[in-house]
Amino acid sequence: MDDAEFQSAERFEVRQRFTMMVNRYEVWTSGQRVAIAQQKRMAFREQVMLYADEERSVPLFGFKARSVVDLGATYDVTAADGAPVGWFRKDFAQSFLRSTWHLGQPGLGECVGRERSQAVAIARRVLDSFPWPYHFDFQTPDGRPVMSVERRFGLRDHYDVTVSDPSIDRRLACAMAVGLDALQAR
Repeated sequence: MDDAEFQSAERFEVRQRFTMMVNRYEVWTSGQRVAIAQQKRMAFREQVMLYADEERSVPLFGFKARSVVDLGATYDVTAADGAPVGWFRKDFAQSFLRSTWHLGQPGLGECVGRERSQAVAIARRVLDSFPWPYHFDFQTPDGRPVMSVERRFGLRDHYDVTVSDPSIDRRLACAMAVGLDALQAR
């Protein structure tokens, strides 16, 4: 899939693959796998790179924590050559009862994503081991929808990403979706 086709995609799926030592993710759109991500568990500083191929020889983009401290850490999303794409961070204070994330990119400004259902958010905290579905809606400060990420109900993590704002870089949208799974429970 070429870059123009990827940047115009309105829907993605992020699927977690089960492995013992790392978290692996696949990003799909229009029936094609467009990226593979791998996250080391128990890493000193969170970093995830997304690749075009199974052998992980063609890097596409990734995200990395700015600091070692995880609470409220900001994650920079960069292209394969290191050029900045955008950023995201969890709002630790607002996430106590309902998880809240912020993301931004040049020209888009800062957007906020919150769990849609307060009841599901609280239930997830009480019954931690149950694989709850959840839904995040990301909006601009004036309330314009940017994207949504919905975790399907099931034993394996599977997310549906819908892009509402054509100006958001799809690399940032995909990184945020992978980040939700990799970082949400922290």
